[in-house]
Amino acid sequence: MIKVPCLILILINEGVLNMNKLKKIGLTALAGSLVAGAVNAAEMSVSGSAGMTFSGGDNNANTGNGWSMGDSLTFSASGDVNDIGVTLSYELDGDAPESVAGTGQIFDDHSIAFDLGDLGSLTFAGHGGSSALSARDDVMPAAYEEPWAVVTGASAAVVNGDAEENMFSYSYAHDSGVSVALAYHNAEAGQSVESYMDYAVEYNGVEGLRIGYAEGTVHDTAAEADENTVFATYAIGGFTIGFQASESDEENGTANDRETTGFGISYQVSDDLSVSYGNHETDYSAAANEDQDASAVGIAYTMGSMSVSASYHNVDNIAGTGTNDRNGYEISMSFAF
Repeated sequence: MIKVPCLILILINEGVLNMNKLKKIGLTALAGSLVAGAVNAAEMSVSGSAGMTFSGGDNNANTGNGWSMGDSLTFSASGDVNDIGVTLSYELDGDAPESVAGTGQIFDDHSIAFDLGDLGSLTFAGHGGSSALSARDDVMPAAYEEPWAVVTGASAAVVNGDAEENMFSYSYAHDSGVSVALAYHNAEAGQSVESYMDYAVEYNGVEGLRIGYAEGTVHDTAAEADENTVFATYAIGGFTIGFQASESDEENGTANDRETTGFGISYQVSDDLSVSYGNHETDYSAAANEDQDASAVGIAYTMGSMSVSASYHNVDNIAGTGTNDRNGYEISMSFAF
């Protein structure tokens, strides 16, 4: 095989290349070697999922015929850079991200994660990241969806912090069972009035037990609100039970303050089948608002890479409106590959 330097000399001697062409070939060869080296050093993987979902019962939802399709391919590349593990993740999804809905965009969640070894991990999410609080907005055991899901408008009551584009998140877990999580994103027009940061602390040093607390200050509109949540779950045998309480308090008034409480119980009938029941109640500070009360039963069955899940939801006084009671259901079949 002729080496690149030898090939260049031969071409020069034969008068084929001038200096500009030589520069182009040299740069092309260098770029090719760098690309080849990067590919050889990285581990590439692709995972995906596809599914069909039918939703109904919610007479306020514009679902057309009720059927929808889910599809996703996630491409990942992992490698070591100066003893730091780096993973790039990119998702292709048939549904456009919320930030560019209607544009036909197929690029969805994407992030760069840095494995710092004993120091934890740092992730920069361009889209689709979760803050410390939003990742723990409802950790109650459920076979499928949360009680406030599926029915239009019910999710507005959830205390879930602020997760935006181009956000940093950090996590660290100690051998004692204590773990911490932090998230931060800069203020950006159209997203938030000022920069946001939240944190969470958890303990799972006892088998089956998980307890935690998270808080942050949300200022994505003119109103500024302090939000927090505390939760505990415990698994024993095939049962998992949990309780969670959250609150959102505006700093410039109490008109939009709310407190939520939720509980859930799930039972693993077999390795493939699980069932659950959950409840989520919201108490609004405004005297004109009624308490929103959401409940749901769920079931999930898994067979290899295929899973079938369903849940039925009943929500009273949606968003505090006493005359707005509705129910809904959702059935989903999904495949992982």
